[in-house]
Amino acid sequence: MIEFKSVNKVYNNNVKALSDVNVQIDQGEFVFLVGPSGAGKSTFIKMLLKEIEPTDGNIFMNGTDLASIKRRQVPFYRRKIGMVFQDFRLIPTLNVYENVAFAMRVVEASSREIRRRVPLVLSLVGLSHKYKMFPNELSGGEQQRVSIARAIVNNPQVLIADEPTGNLDPETAKEIMKLIDDINKAGTTIVMATHAKDIVNAMKKRVIAIERGTIARDEMKGRYIYED
Repeated sequence: MIEFKSVNKVYNNNVKALSDVNVQIDQGEFVFLVGPSGAGKSTFIKMLLKEIEPTDGNIFMNGTDLASIKRRQVPFYRRKIGMVFQDFRLIPTLNVYENVAFAMRVVEASSREIRRRVPLVLSLVGLSHKYKMFPNELSGGEQQRVSIARAIVNNPQVLIADEPTGNLDPETAKEIMKLIDDINKAGTTIVMATHAKDIVNAMKKRVIAIERGTIARDEMKGRYIYED
C-alpha cells in the first residue's frame, strides 16, 4: 500500500532529514512513527501528503509512484488520505456538522450524500448530540473527535495522525486512541506520529522508529523507548 524505496531528503540548508529509508506498510496496518524531535517523522509525513518531494528515491501509494502525480493532480490524490492534527484545525465559524460537511463539499459530494454521511460519522465519533455546536463550545477531546470525523467522512484509504493526543489529558487521549483503533479495525490504514510513550507501549502495534533520518527499528508489537 505505502512503500518508501531508498528515499533521501536533503533540505536547502544541507540538513539531511531522511537517509536511505526503506519502508513498506500494508493495507489495514496500524503503524506508530516514533523518534526524538527532529528525527525525520514530519518529513516522512509531508512526503506521504506530497507536500515535499524526496531528493532521490521513490514513494509509492497503491502502486502509484508519487513522483508521477502532477501538481494539479495533488488535491485529488489527497482525497484518499485523512489527516488529523495535534491542534485540530477546525474552522471556528462553522459548527460541528458544517466542519465535517466541508470536507465533503471540497470533493464535490452531493447534498444528498452529505446529509446521509455526516450524521453517520458524527454518530461514530459520539457527537451526534452536539452537531450544532461551534468549536469554541467544545472540549479539546470533542474538538479532536470532530477533526477525526472530518478526516474519515470521505472514506480515506489511509488516516495520517500527527500527534493527535498531544493537547489532550491522559483519559481523553485513551478515548481518542480507542476511536482511532476502531477506525483501523474497520479497514483503514493508520500511520500515527507520536511522542506518547504510554499509548505506544499499551497498544502494542507496529513501531517504526526514526533516528537522525534513518530507520533505527521496525518492530511488530513494538515499544517506545525515548525519553522526550
